[in-house]
Amino acid sequence: MTIILGIESSCDETGIGIVRLESDGSLTLLADEVASSVEQHARFGGVVPEVASRAHLEALVPSVTRAFATAELELSDVDAIAVTCGPGLAGALLVGVSAAKAYSAALGVPLYGANHLPGHVAADTLEHGPLPAPCLALLVSGGHTQLLRVDDLATKITEVGSTIDDAAGEAYDKVARILGLPYPGGPPIDKAARRGNPDAIRFPRGLTGPRDAPYDFSFSGLKTAVARWVETHDDLPVDDVAASFQEAVADVLTAKAVRAATELGIGTMVVSGGVAANSRLSALARERCAEAGIELRVPKPRLCTDNGAMIAALGAHLVAAGVSPSALDLSASPGLPVSIVSV
Repeated sequence: MTIILGIESSCDETGIGIVRLESDGSLTLLADEVASSVEQHARFGGVVPEVASRAHLEALVPSVTRAFATAELELSDVDAIAVTCGPGLAGALLVGVSAAKAYSAALGVPLYGANHLPGHVAADTLEHGPLPAPCLALLVSGGHTQLLRVDDLATKITEVGSTIDDAAGEAYDKVARILGLPYPGGPPIDKAARRGNPDAIRFPRGLTGPRDAPYDFSFSGLKTAVARWVETHDDLPVDDVAASFQEAVADVLTAKAVRAATELGIGTMVVSGGVAANSRLSALARERCAEAGIELRVPKPRLCTDNGAMIAALGAHLVAAGVSPSALDLSASPGLPVSIVSV
């Protein structure tokens, strides 16, 4: 067996995960510690990079200590270290990368610079086991909305479609601000939407015309449509606006994902990323995948958001695939493309 330490610090969560790679290739999650600085960013209505970096500095070592206590292991038990080196906020990434390099050098174990985006897909393997090849991943988070063809989680991931402007999670945050709801916008909009009527307002579905890119997304126009609707109505039914907005997002995401899987002949879909925890998105994805005969896999909410467990899981896949470790001059890569699984 092999013990992998995973470190995640791409945005506002300091995540430390410990995974055991079993001799049969299966994964066992031993610890998953997350320290979030979201409350420090809430008054600004978004993540402040310098605040996030300082929060990582303060939280990283205590989070590592808690993770090893939970796993009942010592640092000397670690066989490999995986760390998010991109994409993400440059300063935040550097905190995690610097710590991982220090642990790697001190312990004399290999270091793997991992891509945050495949990490979200790898999180599903902690709950549902190995991914069939190929599978389609719908990655939906605050900074990313992508459709990915996954032929090999460690070596071959291809972007099928992506957002051309706002990510879905970003649209949630902006609409929440318009409606006077707290940051981050996903949970409060989801909560309000459960009380509202999703058919009350027909908001636009971006990039769904016959000549539009079939697998790409656009949420900027939807966000603007919500803002214009709110400006022209004095009596604001927040719950109905939230439900109608959420319905538009879930409708587009699931329709394009199912279309891609069907047209590409892929029988399994993974929905991952922070927005995957949204109740309407997961419900509509289950409904449409069932109708299309597609197996749907959605990790539990804890594994959907940013965490170190997903990076440890991706690190385990890299180790199992015999991927070469990173050099100790590894640096942060804020714009790392999803096709580069490890650096």
